[in-house]
Amino acid sequence: LCTIGLLPAGVMAQSFNATGTVTDANGDPIPGASIRVKGTTQGIMTDVDGNFSIKCEKGQTLIVSFVGYENQVVEASNNLNIEMQEDRKMLDDVVVIGYGTQRREAVTGSVANVSAEKLMESPAANVTQSLQNRIAGVDMQQTNSQPGAELRIRIRGQRSLNASNDPLIVLDGIPFTGTLSDINPSDIKAMDILKDASATAIYGSRGANGVILITTNKGSQGAPAKVTYNGYVGFKTLFAKYPMMNGDQLAKLRDYAGEYKKDGPDEKRGTNTDWQDKLFQTGISNSHDITVNGGNNGGAYSFGIGYMHDEGVVPTQEFNRVSIRASIDQKVGKYLRLGLTTTNSFNTTHGSQIGIYNALAASPLLVPTDENGKVKERLQSTDDYLYPLTKDNLEKLGNKYCKDIRTAGSFNNFFAELSVPGVDGLKYRINLGLNYRGQKQGDFTGKGVNNGQSATAVSTAGTSSFEQRNWAVENLLTYDKIFADKHEINLVALYSEENTYYSSTSMSGRNIPDEKTLYYNIGNALDGITVSPDGQVYQDGGLKSYMFRAMYSYDSRYMISAAVRSDGSALLASGHKWHSYPAVSVGWNINKENFMSDLDMIDHLKLRFGYGQTANAAIAHGKVKGKLNTVAYNFGSTYATGYFLTEKSNESLTWEYSQTFNYGLDYTLFNGRINGTFEVYTMKTEDLLLSVSLPSSNGGGSFMNNIGASENKGFEASINGIILDNKNGWTWEAGFNLGLNRNKLTKLNGEKPTIDPKTGKKRAERNEGNGWFVGYPIDVIYDYVYDGLWNEGDKDYQYLNILEPGG
Repeated sequence: LCTIGLLPAGVMAQSFNATGTVTDANGDPIPGASIRVKGTTQGIMTDVDGNFSIKCEKGQTLIVSFVGYENQVVEASNNLNIEMQEDRKMLDDVVVIGYGTQRREAVTGSVANVSAEKLMESPAANVTQSLQNRIAGVDMQQTNSQPGAELRIRIRGQRSLNASNDPLIVLDGIPFTGTLSDINPSDIKAMDILKDASATAIYGSRGANGVILITTNKGSQGAPAKVTYNGYVGFKTLFAKYPMMNGDQLAKLRDYAGEYKKDGPDEKRGTNTDWQDKLFQTGISNSHDITVNGGNNGGAYSFGIGYMHDEGVVPTQEFNRVSIRASIDQKVGKYLRLGLTTTNSFNTTHGSQIGIYNALAASPLLVPTDENGKVKERLQSTDDYLYPLTKDNLEKLGNKYCKDIRTAGSFNNFFAELSVPGVDGLKYRINLGLNYRGQKQGDFTGKGVNNGQSATAVSTAGTSSFEQRNWAVENLLTYDKIFADKHEINLVALYSEENTYYSSTSMSGRNIPDEKTLYYNIGNALDGITVSPDGQVYQDGGLKSYMFRAMYSYDSRYMISAAVRSDGSALLASGHKWHSYPAVSVGWNINKENFMSDLDMIDHLKLRFGYGQTANAAIAHGKVKGKLNTVAYNFGSTYATGYFLTEKSNESLTWEYSQTFNYGLDYTLFNGRINGTFEVYTMKTEDLLLSVSLPSSNGGGSFMNNIGASENKGFEASINGIILDNKNGWTWEAGFNLGLNRNKLTKLNGEKPTIDPKTGKKRAERNEGNGWFVGYPIDVIYDYVYDGLWNEGDKDYQYLNILEPGG
C-alpha cells in the first residue's frame, strides 16, 4: 500500500532573511564569525559590528562558528543575539609547529604552548621571567639579578661542551638574531616551544637545542580599529639579606683567633654598621603599552608602542626599553597575500659595573662618618681598605663611576603568499628577514673612585661596540588538502639561505685628562691606551638549507609526520659542511576509538612517539683555519712583532649531532577541567666539538675537534586544572609540572683510560681543568679528596719544609 501526497499548485516553502548579532561573553561583537545554514552549502560571515543577514527557510537551523569558540546551533529567526562561549577543551586550538600550524589534537611531536594571557599574569621586562616554571623540561635560570639581564635557557638539559646550548628563537617565522629582552612581552600573542628532535629537525642545526616560536599580535580581519592601553607599576625589595656577622660577633671572632689584636683606625668596638642596609634600595618598575588593532574584509593590522623602566635593588642599576612594532597582513586580489612585521627596540642599561662585594666584605666595626657626622670617602680596617659604595655615595658620584650599554635593534619580516590558481591547497610563500642589532658600551671610573687606598688613583675608561646584520630568505611550497573528509595531507618543501655579518671593536685607556669626556675620547688618555687584538672581531658566514616534511592524518585518529632537512654551514671544513637529519613521529588519538565511547570522563587521550636527529655547529668563526697571536720581541732600542700559534687548524672539523627518542601521552578529562602531559625521552650526542690542548713539544695551543659524546635522559609531567569555572564571576586555574633530566659524558678525547694511582685500577677519561669526567654530568663540582694530615715521623715528612714560607 502506497500513499502519495501532493502540495497544491503554487504552494512553496516560506523563505526569509534571518538576522542577528554575534558577540563574545563580554558583549563585544565578533566580526568574521561564520554563519551557515545546516544541511546546505549556504553561508556568510558577520560584518565589523558582528551583524549578519542570511536567506533561509522557516524551520531551518543555523550553525555559528569562530576559531577559539564553541559552535552554536540556533533556530533561524529575526533579531538573534548569539553569545559565543570559549572552547575550554582547547582541542581544536591552532599550535605553531614551525613552517605552518596544526590542530593541537593532531600534533605528534613534543610541543608546549603558552598564551599571551598566561604570560601577562606576571609582568616582567623579559618574557622569560614570565615563562619560568610554566613548562616542564624548560629550565630558565637567572644567573644575574641586574635589570635587563638575560636568563639562561636550557631545553631538556645540556648536551654540548664547546658549541652553544641556547635554543633557537623564531620571531614570526624568521630566526631571531636579537635577545629576548629586545621583545616587548605585551607584543606577544603566543609562545610555542618545540622540545624533541622530531619537532625541531625541520629547523636543522639551529634547532639542536630546542626552538622557541614567538608569534606577535596581528590584529583581526574585518574588525574596527581598537585602541588598548596596558600598564603597571611595581616595586622591588630585597627578599632577604646575606647572613653576615654583626660587630660584636666579629670582635669576638678576632679575639678568639688572636690574629688581629688591634682594630683598624676607622673601627670602633660597639659599632654595628649594616653595610647592606646602606647599599640596597627599593626599585621601581613601570611599563606602558599602547596598541591599535583592526582590519578590513581582506586583511588585518596591528601597531604598538611601549616603554619599560626597571630599577634594581642596587642603586643606579636600571634597564629602559622603548619598543615600536607594526604588522600588516593584506589580501591582494583573489590569490595573493602580502604581509610585513617590524619589531624595533632601543635599550639602555646602566650601573652593571656595581657589585655587592664591598657591602659583604666590609667590617661592621667600621664607623662610616667622622666626628662632625660627615661621611668618610675611605675607610681602613685591620689590613683592608674600603671605598664605601653606599646608596648615598653612588648617587653623589653620578657619571664619575658609570657603565652604560645602549642597544638598538630592528627585526623585519616580509612575506608574499600565492595560492596557485587551479590547484586547491597549493601555495607558494617567500619569507624575507632583514635584521640589524648594534650595541655601544662605555665605562668610566674617575680619579680615586672605588679605590679605598688612594684618592689620587688614576681614572680609567673603556669602550666597545659591535654591529650585527642578518638576512634570511625562505622559499616555501605547501600543499594542504582533505580527501573524503577523513584523509588530511600537509606537504612542505623549503629552500633557504641566510647570512650573518658581525664585527666588534674595543679600546681602553688610563689617566683621562678631562673627566667630563668620560669614555667618549679615550684617544686623549695620558697613558695606557690599549687596543687589544682579541677585541677586534670580524665574522661573515651563512647557512644553506633544504627541507621536506609530510604530515598525514586519518579520521583525526592516526597521525604520522616525517621530515628530512639538510644544512650546509660556512663554519665547517670543506667536504664536511653538509649534514642531513631525518625525523619521524606518530600519534594515536585513542579517545576517538569505539571502545572509548562509554568513557565520558575522558575528552582526549593521545599516545605519541617520535624519533629525530639534529646537529650543532654553533661555534666561533675561524676554528677550521686556526689562530695566531702576536708577541713583541725586544731588540734593544727597537722591537719587532712576531706570531705564535694559539689554535691549530683542523681541516676535518664537522658537525656534532644528536638523536632523540621521545614517548608522550596527552590527556584531557572532565569536559576540559583537567589536562596534562607525560613524556619520557632519551637523547644521545656524538662527535662533540671539543677544544683539545696540545703539548708544549708541539708548539702548545689547542685545536677544535670532534671528540666525545654525551647522553641526556629524562621525563616530564604536567597537570593543569580549572578549580573554579566562572563561579559568581570567579575563575581559578592551577598547574603543576615536574621535569627530571640526567646528563652525563659517555666519551671524552678518545684517549686510553688512565690508572688511578691510589687503587691501581683503570679510571674513566677525565679533563680536570674543565671539570669533565666520563660517566658524570657535564657540570660537576670537582675538588680534592681529603687524605689526612702529615704528622711528625710520617714518611716524607722531612720534605714538607719546602711548603713552608722560607723553606
